[in-house]
Amino acid sequence: MSSDPRRELWNPAVETLPREALRALQLERLQSQVLYNHERSPVHRRKFEQAGAHPRDIRSFEDFARIPVMTKDEHRRVQQESLERHGSPSALMGCAPPEEIVRINATSGTTGVPTLYTLTSHDVAIVNEMHARKYWRAGIRPGHTMIQALSLSMFTGGLPLSQGIMNLGACVVPVGIEGGTKRVLDMVMLTRPHAIVATPSFGQYLIEEAPRHTGKPAHELGLRFFFCAGEGGGGNADTRHALANGFGARVYDHTGGGHAFHGISCEHADQVDGAMHFVSEDHCLLELVDPKDRTPIPLAEGAIGEMVFTFLDWRGGPFMRYALGDSLQVWTSPCVCGKPGIRFKILGRCDDMLTVKGVNVYPQAIAAVIARFRPQLTGAFRIRLDHPGPQVRPPLRLRVEHAGLEASDLAALEDQLVAEFRERLHVRPQFEWLAPGALPREAGKTQLIEVVHP
Repeated sequence: MSSDPRRELWNPAVETLPREALRALQLERLQSQVLYNHERSPVHRRKFEQAGAHPRDIRSFEDFARIPVMTKDEHRRVQQESLERHGSPSALMGCAPPEEIVRINATSGTTGVPTLYTLTSHDVAIVNEMHARKYWRAGIRPGHTMIQALSLSMFTGGLPLSQGIMNLGACVVPVGIEGGTKRVLDMVMLTRPHAIVATPSFGQYLIEEAPRHTGKPAHELGLRFFFCAGEGGGGNADTRHALANGFGARVYDHTGGGHAFHGISCEHADQVDGAMHFVSEDHCLLELVDPKDRTPIPLAEGAIGEMVFTFLDWRGGPFMRYALGDSLQVWTSPCVCGKPGIRFKILGRCDDMLTVKGVNVYPQAIAAVIARFRPQLTGAFRIRLDHPGPQVRPPLRLRVEHAGLEASDLAALEDQLVAEFRERLHVRPQFEWLAPGALPREAGKTQLIEVVHP
């Protein structure tokens, strides 16, 4: 790519493709990809057999929607079967021969056994390209230094993210979170980075801890960019404002690790409900389906459904009509920022959705309401269930940290919170108040639901 720092997009030739041209490119790559998948993967062949179809029957996106969806649970079963039968977790689903695989990434495993992504050098180059597209849009350029404060293990947002930063010519400090909060802040003081990548909850914890470890408030650390990743929260305006004020930085929500689904918010996130621009449509076909029966939902303005994606022009372990379990809302109208492409917002995990008296509630929606009451609240909370969801026996119990308030002040605050929850989420929770710092601060994904069997 050209190194001209004045250009607005990393790859303008692709990122500004008209919608019709982009869809034509997607279909061309899809038709080639399904032939490749069918030829090389027993699992993908089985999907076509289940649909009574052959790759050459795929002449449209509607034809492709006939192929059954793969879920993470099915992926885990395939991995285990592959290990038992062939001694390799990717023998049944992977497509490239072992000598072409150069990297294996994994999901975090917070919802079960980690699922694996196998990549060739070709695939790694695609991932690097997508990371470069995201950070370039936000304003990162050669000469900038970025602290990588997510997990550096096999997590898809670890090493792949660091390589993507290097690919655009910026400097990465891959400190990770394994060394703890002090280590991250020590490296901030030593390397004087322009940007940090971390979970929103860890970012808020750094704001609290910076004075103790560095002798100065977080907004004096010199960070100009904060990139939210690894968990929900970056799409919430109050969370973004808390991070922006705490660090004195521009805050972006973004997603996408060592795979082909990537997006980033823009400078007008507050005006577009925290939506992210989908920057990888040339390498990832996005669909929405009904989470109950997996029937297609058109990608129309404001549509909501379970995300299903297919990797395009992928060689290692291409996912095909794969459902991660995330609920997405999409927008197809032009963004006020002027940048092209569809936008999306991750509403939460479908398996995290709770139902209280017939009302569907996502943990991130609860987090958004609580975030509105900073600084009276720290923002830390947990949902306490006596059995796994989605059905919740009322009331919905929340353990919430206050910021050092007296009992009389808490009573008044609770009335305000109840009113806000009833207006925004149509539920009336029961609160258990906790002192500041009572809940652990995880640097990785924070598990907001606690199941405590009676």
